[in-house]
Amino acid sequence: MLSDTLGVHHVSVVAGDPTENRRFYAETLGLRFLLRTVNFEEPFVYHLYYGDERGTPGSVLTFFTYPREEPGRIGKPDITTASLRVPAEAVDYWHDRLADRDVAVERTERFGDPVLAFEDPDGTSLELVGVPDDEAAPTDLDAGADHPWTGGSFEDGIRAERAIRGVRGVSVRSADPYVTASLLDTFGFEIVAERADAVRYTLPDDRESTVDLLTDDAEYGKEGRGSIHHVALSVENGEQLREWRELLDERGFDVSRVKDRHFFESLYVRDGGGVLFELATERPGLGVDGREPAPGGDLVLPPWLAEDREMIEGQLPSFDDG
Repeated sequence: MLSDTLGVHHVSVVAGDPTENRRFYAETLGLRFLLRTVNFEEPFVYHLYYGDERGTPGSVLTFFTYPREEPGRIGKPDITTASLRVPAEAVDYWHDRLADRDVAVERTERFGDPVLAFEDPDGTSLELVGVPDDEAAPTDLDAGADHPWTGGSFEDGIRAERAIRGVRGVSVRSADPYVTASLLDTFGFEIVAERADAVRYTLPDDRESTVDLLTDDAEYGKEGRGSIHHVALSVENGEQLREWRELLDERGFDVSRVKDRHFFESLYVRDGGGVLFELATERPGLGVDGREPAPGGDLVLPPWLAEDREMIEGQLPSFDDG
């Protein structure tokens, strides 16, 4: 029987310089550098993964790095913002930490939650959302717990009680909000709040991920450096993934074939409003345990690219992994 999606699996972004990207996400935000691989469709492009200690689905941000890419432009259709969850009592700490590192940060709120809004070096719109730990669903559904990363080697590592827990959700602006709303309903999201410029959708169970569907109008955007490429939602296994593909195809959505991403299986669906979603399996996972103590230190390639390692490594941009 087909179950609702389990919540956000990861968010993927178009980035610029890979070293600058690692320094911001691993050092400024204190996420763990989990995996250095390549874009399987463009193997001369790095694909970098960050997240919690274990690389738990629901904690992961990924980046396709294009050093010479032109900046993107937020508009419609677009995933405008990625939101990360931090403990509510750590919001002041994060405000000061970002400001001390010359990151322009704005205090605001969204549906009653305290929010810090800022951008990464490529202009990607990010938020830290303060949620009390005892009111938040866990990122790791099997263990019923979060696994914040506190093992950074840089001098001012972040203590567990302040560290980022995982991905809270995303904000999206659709060219046809009603079509996007229909797809969110299909995925199991429910409307929980509304205001003049947005409707909040939340999964009632599992990771309780949120999608804020923006209802204000905007010019058409342009994908480029700093753009959020897609948001991936979790499904339990490959059997469920194939059932989802059949259902989405029957309902007339533009859905891809199932793809082998080595670390998980997935498919892509673009709704009629132009927003790109991915469905990804929880397992096999990123294999962090097998690459300790520095899981992002070596380039990881899938079997079908392994014989081209020397050529790929010779064409990738320079990168300082810290």
